[in-house]
Amino acid sequence: MSFDIFKGRKSFKKSFINTNPTWQVAWGEVGENYEGIAWRDEKFLVILPSTASGFLAEKLAISSGKQFVVVGDIWLTNQVQLLEQLGIEPDSFRGNYLQLVAELWERWGFECLKQLVGMFALVIWDREKQVLQLIRDRIGSRTLYYTNSGAVRWIAPKLRTLSPYRSSDLDLVALRDYLCCGFVPGERTLWQNVRELRPGTVLQFPNDKVQTYWQLQEQITAIEQPLAWHGDRLRELLNQVIQEYLPPQNESVGIFLSGGLDSSSITALAAKFHNSPVHTFSIHFGSECPNELEFSSVVASHCQTQHHILEITFENMWKWLPETMAYLDDPIGDPLTVPNLLVGQLARESVQVVLNGEGGDPCFGGPKNQPMLINSLYGSVTNQNPLQAYLISFQKCAADLVQLLKPEVWTAVQTASWVFEEDLYSQASYLNRLMAINIKFKGADQILTKVSNLTQAANLQGRSPLFDQRVVDLSMKIPPEYKLSGVEEKAVLKQAIADILPDTIIHRPKSGMMVPVQLGFRKYWQREARDLLLSSNAASAPYFNQLPLRNWLNYQGDTWSRYGVKLWLLVSLEIWLQVNQK
Repeated sequence: MSFDIFKGRKSFKKSFINTNPTWQVAWGEVGENYEGIAWRDEKFLVILPSTASGFLAEKLAISSGKQFVVVGDIWLTNQVQLLEQLGIEPDSFRGNYLQLVAELWERWGFECLKQLVGMFALVIWDREKQVLQLIRDRIGSRTLYYTNSGAVRWIAPKLRTLSPYRSSDLDLVALRDYLCCGFVPGERTLWQNVRELRPGTVLQFPNDKVQTYWQLQEQITAIEQPLAWHGDRLRELLNQVIQEYLPPQNESVGIFLSGGLDSSSITALAAKFHNSPVHTFSIHFGSECPNELEFSSVVASHCQTQHHILEITFENMWKWLPETMAYLDDPIGDPLTVPNLLVGQLARESVQVVLNGEGGDPCFGGPKNQPMLINSLYGSVTNQNPLQAYLISFQKCAADLVQLLKPEVWTAVQTASWVFEEDLYSQASYLNRLMAINIKFKGADQILTKVSNLTQAANLQGRSPLFDQRVVDLSMKIPPEYKLSGVEEKAVLKQAIADILPDTIIHRPKSGMMVPVQLGFRKYWQREARDLLLSSNAASAPYFNQLPLRNWLNYQGDTWSRYGVKLWLLVSLEIWLQVNQK
């Protein structure tokens, strides 16, 4: 698909945005007039992208008994063990991961999902029973979208692929959620008639039955054991996971290295186990802005990596935002989206597989949980209930909805429930409740989809070892006091990797990757942002009042220097809406 969304605007160069097509599946009363059909039965149709040599055959497999057709995206770490369960010699197997799933499903059906370890979004068609199954991995490393109305249900791994089959009406509750969180949590998307399959679940057509084959649960064990014991267990698992996530030993590997504890841990473990060159990639935003290059350089030197540093200018942040939004599914208002794409493009010059440190905060008690813990202690003083406190902790627009949204929009969404409520008010320990929400929603709906889409856009394989399902499960077994206690965060992770990183990294204060959007709007992007947000033709104009937008653009009353973050959130949404117009 190609878009020229800024034609005629002096503030932007002529910008055409192309995204690669993906596979898609149709179920129901499907007509005849579709190009690229790779398989069809009476009520089932598979369309695959074509190449010079034909269809992308690795996206489709048929079981040996011809009963099951499997379509999807999959990467597994335990292929050898699965083949052994089937009685197949690994060296004699000539199929791919999809073919393996087809054989497993034919043998054990739904139960085989409990054995799969990896990342996947699958569609399985039972030709005999005429039943369709939609399946997503436990953590949400891969995405799967489907239309939820009409005579034909369309399914695809990318939301954009479903553009011809969706309405143009926004889901107003999803819009509210985006404004508060910076992403759309749960099964909703910004389009009214498109839904996202939740991690660890199977959706069955024709009866719309949802089955859960995995749930994130608190299972604290060995509370009598000291921190060192839990650290050793975590280290043993990390050693295994990292080795499984590395490419073959004759291929280089890349790592996005911020210099924080999480990415530094992944770097040190990869350097320990990989024989080929390890490339590390760090970013900064120029001389006007503070950076973490001091710490990333220490890690790169300590681990003897081939280190690459990319300066991301304010000009490039703005220039690449339309293309970045085109590669995403739902919009993501995190200012790191553009840097993620640009550093991925740099990494692709050296490697095909890149690892990252995503998952350390939600799994092991990062400092972003501290405001919520404080509120739990002093809620009677702040007069905030846990849900209000959680929404405000995102530091987006949760407190501005009444002023920002037009009255009819606010009326439509103000009493709608939130997807966080069940976990937030569960019986688990308070810290694990927060971490479960962050894993299930921020992880699956922001972090992992961002990693997946933007690394794929750069033709990379992006992998997040700290979000591996086994690491997540183990994190819920570790006593909370070994994750975040007072001001000491990630104690168990620090214990696990203490012998392979310098003390200056393990005990450095957490600062986070701060993208200078406040400076960006004040000094560089204000005019362009006005043109986008205040235009009567803005795609977001039907939903927002202009007064708060004008105040934010003029920085009126910006006591806490948060307007830049809000403006980036709104600009990202506006551009996303424009590049997704039919």
